[in-house]
Amino acid sequence: MPYGYNGKVLRVDLSRGSIDVEALSEQIYRTYLGGSALALYYLLRELKPGTDPLGPDNLLIFASNVVSGAPVAGLTRYSVAARSPLTCAFGEAEAGGFWGPELKMAGFDAIIIKGKAHRPSYLWVKDGEAEIRDAADIWGLETGPAQERIRQQLGDQRIRVAQTGPAGERLVRYACILNELKHANGRTGMGAVMGSKNLRAVAVRGTSRLTAADPEALKEIGSFMVQAIKDNPGDQALRKMGTANLVMPLNESGILPTRNFKSGYFEGAENISGAAMTDEILERAEGCYACAVQCKRAVKVEDEELPVSPRYGGPEYETLGSLGSLLCIDDLKAIAHGNELCNRYGMDTISVGTTIAFTMECFENGLISPDEADGLEIRFGSTKAMVELIHKIARREGIGDLLAEGVLRAAQKIGRGSEKYAMHIKGQELPMHEPRVKTGMGLGFAVSPTGADHIEAPHDTPFQQHTGPMAAIAPMGLLEPMDQKYMGPEKVRQFVYLQQIWSLYNCVGMCNFAAGPNWAMPLKKLVQTVEAVTGWESSLWELLKVGERAVTMARVFNTREGFGRKDDTWPDRLFEPLEGGPTDGQTVERKIFDNALSLYYGMMGWDTETGTPARSKLWELNLGWLPEADK
Repeated sequence: MPYGYNGKVLRVDLSRGSIDVEALSEQIYRTYLGGSALALYYLLRELKPGTDPLGPDNLLIFASNVVSGAPVAGLTRYSVAARSPLTCAFGEAEAGGFWGPELKMAGFDAIIIKGKAHRPSYLWVKDGEAEIRDAADIWGLETGPAQERIRQQLGDQRIRVAQTGPAGERLVRYACILNELKHANGRTGMGAVMGSKNLRAVAVRGTSRLTAADPEALKEIGSFMVQAIKDNPGDQALRKMGTANLVMPLNESGILPTRNFKSGYFEGAENISGAAMTDEILERAEGCYACAVQCKRAVKVEDEELPVSPRYGGPEYETLGSLGSLLCIDDLKAIAHGNELCNRYGMDTISVGTTIAFTMECFENGLISPDEADGLEIRFGSTKAMVELIHKIARREGIGDLLAEGVLRAAQKIGRGSEKYAMHIKGQELPMHEPRVKTGMGLGFAVSPTGADHIEAPHDTPFQQHTGPMAAIAPMGLLEPMDQKYMGPEKVRQFVYLQQIWSLYNCVGMCNFAAGPNWAMPLKKLVQTVEAVTGWESSLWELLKVGERAVTMARVFNTREGFGRKDDTWPDRLFEPLEGGPTDGQTVERKIFDNALSLYYGMMGWDTETGTPARSKLWELNLGWLPEADK
């Protein structure tokens, strides 16, 4: 009998209307743990290279893990993966909330979906059973009404609903998947894949509880985490102001992305800060399953033109940046309204904001005419333009039809030099962090298999002194603090090791805001958690190998799809100096960046010129089953 997981994967073929259950061995669970690694195991085995991301043959995988649902803060996240319609590379996004634990309590650790339903449908999963149900009266609804209707139909308000929205139905390439209307699998367009399959939602309800191998040890870990969160300054800042607490420190350091990444300093930052949100529009703090951090914000605005309901949550830091400083907008209520619109339609706020910033810069430089802009004055600082463009993108109306394709495809169609305003890597729009200063984060942007990704590895800032997070990574042999702007060999080594941790978190569903080295859970405590839940005798070495394995598997996936060194780079603007603020003039030389990239490949056991994983590395990571291991 397995502890902590079900040993069952649900397989759904929407074209055939069939549902099957697959049993997985303990060896598979221990090798991959869950999340992104388990999803990649199936994608690499079953998805043919070149598969149309929006075609019926693409696999859409919802993957929990061996520890999700345990009563310990932070163990709530799950992954959704497929070939991305935004990048055509590996697509994967994580979400917190309650849906992941609920899936496991409903009897399954993952769901693998292929095909395309003949009519709008949703999947209903409860206590080991599943069925495909008609969604004709749900299709076209915004996420709030859709969730209400599903719960009404099934007669249970405790059902957890993960869904795409109207944007996903219309195949907006950065449509996301939401659970509870506010917890998003935000990046890489997983909502569009869902929409392409005529699948509106996956509703789950579980009444069982998973058994841990050592319940008493797990209880002690849960109590430890409650106290550790109270004692951790970073978690307390999150509890007080949510991720919005990052706005002012980043702005004061000159690393708050502003005016489409031309600057790192925004004069209106105080108006969109965590303090402003708390004082002006905060309704309540919220959190995820079993978590004491309570970092989520639910906000309320009573305004006829820009109303905001707390049921859709509130803007995270990324949204305050992407719909705020990046667009030179300091109207907090308008940003909160824009965040709600994205949640109602089901769109990634990062890609939405970066796409609008691109459009504003193109318009101001005469590359988009007033007629092409549907009569809108699409200028930096315009809240009207921001709100209207969100509607147009989600509905694919007018210029919104072009922008729904993402900045890479939009720039290719517009031409005339607009490419220099398109802030993306591998086709995915940049998140709200400044790689010219946080160079380890910048390396993560470049090599991320999903395109620009701010959770590929931790930020550089906390690792500039011996105390705190730096001390927490000593068990990995990382003992030397270094300046965040430095991009030499020591920084690359640090990034390689820390990337394995962050990759591991994507496999075990660990939230970055509860985990070390920055937050409450020490690395050794995560090892103890896995042991208490599963009954395995584990180690930090074993778990980090899972993280490294996932990174390498994603690289193999992308290599099959034609990605290589040419794609592991930055937009040209990021090699130009920042303008204004404390970091005025800061830049990174291309030679230094290229040297760091070659070092990264070598340290990973990949070809230093192409980034292709070596045959020996694949076998070392127990990936000898891959065809690439015999080449």
